[in-house]
Amino acid sequence: MRFYGRPMSMHRILHLSDTHVSATGADADGVDGLAALRGLLRDLHDVPDIDAVVVTGDIADDGSAAGCRAVREAVGDFARERGVPQIYTTGNHDDRAAFEEALGSGHLDAGGRDVGRLVAGPGVRCAVSEVGGLRIITLDSLVPGSAYGELGDEQLVGLRQLLSRPAPAGSVIALHHPPIDPPYSPLAMIGLRSPERLAAAIAGTDVRAVLCGHFHLQLSGSLGAVPVWVVPGVVTRIDLTAAPRFARAVTGAGAALVDLPPGSGLRCHTLMARDPGAGREVYLVDRF
Repeated sequence: MRFYGRPMSMHRILHLSDTHVSATGADADGVDGLAALRGLLRDLHDVPDIDAVVVTGDIADDGSAAGCRAVREAVGDFARERGVPQIYTTGNHDDRAAFEEALGSGHLDAGGRDVGRLVAGPGVRCAVSEVGGLRIITLDSLVPGSAYGELGDEQLVGLRQLLSRPAPAGSVIALHHPPIDPPYSPLAMIGLRSPERLAAAIAGTDVRAVLCGHFHLQLSGSLGAVPVWVVPGVVTRIDLTAAPRFARAVTGAGAALVDLPPGSGLRCHTLMARDPGAGREVYLVDRF
C-alpha cells in the first residue's frame, strides 16, 4: 500500500548504522546494542514504503561473527516482513572474516540469500546489487586497528568500472567512514582519509547519494556535487553540545529515511527511538 501520494518509482532506504552488538550483547561502554536495535526497529514498525535497509558498519562492537549474526537476525526479521533486502558495510569495529562468515558480501535479499557481487576481489567487502533499478554499492573503508578509514586503489578502480555504465535509477554508495567532517569536533580525526579520491571516482557519474555512519550523529554535506548523509548511531549518539575538544556520547537510538525521487533529488529524515532513557551520558572523552 502506498501512502501520501508517493510516486511508484521513488526509492526509500531505511538507513541504520553503528549497532555495536557484541557476542555478549553489550558494547565496550556497557550499552546493550541489540536491545537498542530491537527497540528502534519496533518503533519503526509502521514506517511505510521501505525498499531496502542499509546498515553502514560497526555491526559488531567486538568484531565477532556472533554479533554480526545477531544484527542480521534482528534486521532480517524486519526486512523479511516487508519483503525488502538488507545491505551491510564493514566498520572500524568489524572484522572482515567474521563479517564474511555472518553476512557474506553484505548484500542479502528479503529471504537472507546473498545476492551481492564482489567488486574488489576476495577479502575486501566491496559489493554491489540492485533494488528496483537503484544500484547500491558498498565500500569497505575498514583499516584494521584504526578508527579512521581508507579506500584502497583496487576498490576505487572497481568503483570507476561499475559507474562507467549508469543504472536505471542511479546509484547510491554506502560506507562507514564519512568523507565530510562536523566542524569544531575531534571526530574530524577519524573520518575517511583522502576523500578527494572518492570524489574524483564519482564525479560526473550517476551517484545520487553517499550514505555513511561512524560519527553517531546527523550530518549532511556534499562530496563535489554529490550529497552526503551521515546517520545517527543505533547504540549511542554523539552530543555536539559538549565543549569542542570533547566527544560526549549519550543513549538514544536513531535511524534515517532516505528518499530518492524519480530522476534526481534527495530527502533525508531522522527518526529517533521512543526511548524514555534517551539522553543519559555514556562517556565524555577529550580524544579518540
